[in-house]
Amino acid sequence: MLAVTRLTLNQESALSGVQELPVLGWEIESHNRNVRQTAYRIQISHQQSFDNVLLRGEWQESECSNNVPLMELMLTSSQHYFIRVQVRDNYGETSTWSSPAEMISGVLYSHEWQADFISAETPAEKDHSAGTLLRKSFVLNRAEDIQSAFIHVSALGLYELHLNGHKVGEDALTPGWTSYHNHLLYQTYNLTDHLTKGENVIGALLGAGWYKGDMGFSRHRNYYGEQTAFISQLVINYKDGSQEVVVSDESWKGYDSAILFSEIYDGEIYDARREIPGWCAKGFSDDAWRSVSRVTHEKSTLVAQGSNTVRKMEALKPLRLITTPQGDTVMDFGQNLSGWVEFKVRGNAGDKVVLRHFEVLDAQGNVYLDNLRSAKQRTEYVLKGEGEETWHPHFTWQGFRYVKVEEYPAPLDLNDFTAIVLHSAMEQTGYFACSNPELNQLHHNILWGLKGNFVDVPTDCPQRDERLGWTGDAQIFCRTASYLMQTRNFFAKWLTDLRYDQTPEGGVPHVIPDILTGYCGKDRLLSEGGTHSASAWADAAVINPWTMYLMYGDTNVLENQYASMKGWIDFMTDHAENHIWRYKLQFGDWVALDAKEGSYFGATPNDLTCTAYYAYSTQLFAKTAKVLKRDADYKHYRALHQAIVGRFQEEFFTPSGHMTARTQTAHILALYFNLVPEAFRQNTTDTLVELLEEHDGHLVTGFVGTPYFCHALSQNGRVKEAWNLLLKDDFPSWLYQVKAGATTIWEHWDGIKPDGSMWSADMNSFNHYAYGAVGEWLYRVAAGIEADEEQPGFKHFIVKPLTGGGLNWLETRYQSVYGAIGVRWEVSGQEVSLYVNVPANTSATLVLAGGEILLEADDVDFIRNAEGYTAEVGSGEYRLKYQVAG
Repeated sequence: MLAVTRLTLNQESALSGVQELPVLGWEIESHNRNVRQTAYRIQISHQQSFDNVLLRGEWQESECSNNVPLMELMLTSSQHYFIRVQVRDNYGETSTWSSPAEMISGVLYSHEWQADFISAETPAEKDHSAGTLLRKSFVLNRAEDIQSAFIHVSALGLYELHLNGHKVGEDALTPGWTSYHNHLLYQTYNLTDHLTKGENVIGALLGAGWYKGDMGFSRHRNYYGEQTAFISQLVINYKDGSQEVVVSDESWKGYDSAILFSEIYDGEIYDARREIPGWCAKGFSDDAWRSVSRVTHEKSTLVAQGSNTVRKMEALKPLRLITTPQGDTVMDFGQNLSGWVEFKVRGNAGDKVVLRHFEVLDAQGNVYLDNLRSAKQRTEYVLKGEGEETWHPHFTWQGFRYVKVEEYPAPLDLNDFTAIVLHSAMEQTGYFACSNPELNQLHHNILWGLKGNFVDVPTDCPQRDERLGWTGDAQIFCRTASYLMQTRNFFAKWLTDLRYDQTPEGGVPHVIPDILTGYCGKDRLLSEGGTHSASAWADAAVINPWTMYLMYGDTNVLENQYASMKGWIDFMTDHAENHIWRYKLQFGDWVALDAKEGSYFGATPNDLTCTAYYAYSTQLFAKTAKVLKRDADYKHYRALHQAIVGRFQEEFFTPSGHMTARTQTAHILALYFNLVPEAFRQNTTDTLVELLEEHDGHLVTGFVGTPYFCHALSQNGRVKEAWNLLLKDDFPSWLYQVKAGATTIWEHWDGIKPDGSMWSADMNSFNHYAYGAVGEWLYRVAAGIEADEEQPGFKHFIVKPLTGGGLNWLETRYQSVYGAIGVRWEVSGQEVSLYVNVPANTSATLVLAGGEILLEADDVDFIRNAEGYTAEVGSGEYRLKYQVAG
């Protein structure tokens, strides 16, 4: 039986707000092997029942089942659309119609915005961090005739939307953080079933957030503006085709909220005695409320956010209550996370609950706050004294595992506390398990590092006075993140801000959104040089879009970022000297262990790391030009890449075949970026192993070398060394952190030293995902699920597992855009049993590397070659057995 089991729009099950037509994708299931789609057709309707069809697509003879454009639909603003698909396959079967995917269109053109930005603040309150309330009462006389109703909402600052006394939707920290002057997201909510006849009330709660709040390690504020503001446009579609629109304007009223203080780093102070009962309910009198004012902001910057809003994703209860040696009361939630604590409490009016959030206990078991730097991570709630009260913060979040209870007016019951995990709503796509529990914990830590730091932007850490979108971290971790979660839309949003914040010459800021340029004078590191264009950091402009294309097969990201990618390559070229590139401040192999005492900068020379990345990014951009059929660019940048490689080899290799820099990272980059003359490859690999052995099999690499270390080894015949490196469990290693009790990835290999002391408190995050980039190796190499750039998005892929590490079994599943790719291998002596699942409408190349004797082939025709055995297979499940060399 043939079935379409899942239909997506931009890889999402639904989109609430679109301005441009999304691409469609669907998964196919069949009981047959080697299933290929031969044709499809699409229908679109305003009704879920499809009684009236807007677009009745004809059968399209095509294998394409992902990134399918909606060519013929003409969108109109503020409408509901339902889309379904039917397919035929190479066995002559025809599926039934799929379950519909749905989307709501946004405000398609800026001139359609009738609403204004309004504020209950004045510029004189630019240094205030209190919350404000906004409300508008309106009357509907024809509620029974409503066909649909959608509200489009955004803010300068952060907002919560309310209707008739209830919060609308499940989103948090909206509208998120963007390059506000160029790119401001708005959210769309379906209010069709929530409007009533007669009076209705729209309300909003506003906070400072990233827009005017206290941000960055320099602790500036008002980066984008000096007062919060809100915009909303409610569009009511009636059954007779007419519309009614309710907009934010100067007829709204404003007031002070119970939020006395709310800042991202420092937390929130909320006085429940100041709550205004019924402020957003019918029948409330707002005569005492003040008038609002219009705020000027360019409406053309407003862009619909259809998905990936920050949401409550999980809830964790505390595992234990601790009394520390210093006498503090501490709750342990057992997991380092990003979010907030929700609690229930009873007490008298004026009683307080005060909580401090932190990551680790010190060696003596006491509260450790030093690594938070100036961030307070403190929440304070003042009770109104009316029975049981439940509260959580609104416009802040914390990075923590532990919570110190500084004040609480009642006996402490752990059941009254819940940690709410917040991150951008993304589907988990990667699953991993093996026979080594410590490796399973490492994968857990990598996944939770993503969860903790993908809070609207890919931050470097979620706890201290930073939480910035560092480009280097995002670039290093991008491929791993895209195995673990569906990151297509998350990174598309962030890359849009990278494009907007790029300098006119093509330079790329260190953080996106950029709040460092012009504000870095007080920072002791950045004051030494520029605030943009560090190698491996700025290369996110090229590497991240290419990774998105590779993982999801959609050329849109390459089209959207093409000018940005080209700008970055040209910037490097303009500042290179005879193809050797280095520019102002470089971070190099950041926090590598081979750095000089007291330094953050690793021993690998900057001109080597810079030029290596210059070559790599230029190569990826040339490939991008080829994909997009920009033939002149392809020829130019391919030649440029070849010239850079030649110059790299002249500069950084001796005539006898040795690298001029004897560091692990130098050899890793040369090997992984294919910068080594072929005649020197073996020698370079052998030297890398020597450098590893000099440290008893341990790495001493930092941010630049670590992500590719295992790859550089396994790609060059050193599989055993790669496994040994991964499974080291003493300092420094990934499993050292696991054995130390980590539940996320640390910023430093020795964040907590073997003697229990801490790395320097000024920069010691315990939730810093960069070194989690090794997760990519688990999926791509250990499990062997590798993308094919000639047929990206896993339309065709390679399965080439590498057993080792003493593991008895390993199992992974990657939910690709075509369906679940599954790989499981089991080792018994010299025999390997391999189980592979290939989704319908895809194909795979199976490579049994190291297979000396093929024992069971499951009707698969293998060919013996230099790699071992290879076979081309279509969709289906395969069970194989082979024997590896002793």
